[in-house]
Amino acid sequence: MAITQAMCTSFKVDLLDGEHDFGADTFKIALYTSSATLDATTTAYSVTNETSGTGYTAGGNTLTVSTTPTSSGTTAFISFSNTTWSTATITARGALIYNSTNADKAVAVLDFGSDKTSTAGDFTIQFPVADASNAIIRIA
Repeated sequence: MAITQAMCTSFKVDLLDGEHDFGADTFKIALYTSSATLDATTTAYSVTNETSGTGYTAGGNTLTVSTTPTSSGTTAFISFSNTTWSTATITARGALIYNSTNADKAVAVLDFGSDKTSTAGDFTIQFPVADASNAIIRIA
């Protein structure tokens, strides 16, 4: 079992089919343990091997779009505001961004590189700078 960071292949197809609206749909981020198998082939949110603990609710947090779809040069991108689980006692190895408005379809898998833990404290996902080289979702 492994978590491999990737933009989900099904998300790329969904984009061509016009199935995601970053201006209207609700996107969420769920945390997963090291027992999860998440990668480019992930197609939808699942509770299997999702993190559990104090301060964490299955399904994760709702994300706020911080940079609406835009472009720079030949790269289009979008980003989200940082999100926090407050006063949480949890351990996570990775995360899945998914569209909860559209059948929980997978968008992207995040690999933290190792287990990350909070003990009665904040567990925060910090998204990278929203630009053509760093934004969490980029299409070149």
